[in-house]
Amino acid sequence: MVKKKVPLRQCIGCGEMKPKKELVRIIKTPEGEIIADVTGKQNGRGAYICNDRGCVEKAQKSRAIERALKMPVPKEIYESLMKGVDAP
Repeated sequence: MVKKKVPLRQCIGCGEMKPKKELVRIIKTPEGEIIADVTGKQNGRGAYICNDRGCVEKAQKSRAIERALKMPVPKEIYESLMKGVDAP
């Protein structure tokens, strides 16, 4: 039986390597807007973050998302990430 390789990605908040499906992908589209990619397949530069309030706060404090996407991130993006984390 052949084992499938599970793709791992590093969370930009905590720095841990986790399976890709457990993380939320944030992308900068070619048009320059920043959105959360729930499918994980949209075009654009991406960064991954845990679905955890602590990781989102840490990424906001250290400006990790801004560095990963190479552009400033509006506060609305962080607020929508927090709402997504709070939702069950």
